[in-house]
Amino acid sequence: MNKSKIKQLLIKAVSNKFTITLLIFFLWLLFLDQHSIWERKKYQNNIEALKKDKKHYLTKIKKDKESIHELKTNRENLEKFAREKYLMKKRNEDIFIIIEEE
Repeated sequence: MNKSKIKQLLIKAVSNKFTITLLIFFLWLLFLDQHSIWERKKYQNNIEALKKDKKHYLTKIKKDKESIHELKTNRENLEKFAREKYLMKKRNEDIFIIIEEE
C-alpha cells in the first residue's frame, strides 16, 4: 500500500461518526467522569494514607495494651504512673515539676 491509500483509510476511519463517538466517550471516561484517572489516583492516595494511619494506630493500641497490663500487674509501675501523669504524692512529700525548654 502506498502512503496516499493509508492516509485515505485513516481519514475515513477517523471521520466515521461511530469512531468519533467512541473516541469522545473514552475521553469523557478518562478525564471528565467521576471515575476518571485523576479521581482514581486521589482515591488511591487516600487509601494509602488510611493504611498508614491504621498501622500507626494498631501499633499504638498494642503499646497501650502492654502498658495497661503492666499497670494492672505491677504495683510499682502503677505508683510511678500516678506520680508522673497525675502528680499524686505521698504524705509529707513535695513535688517539683521541671519543665525542659527546647
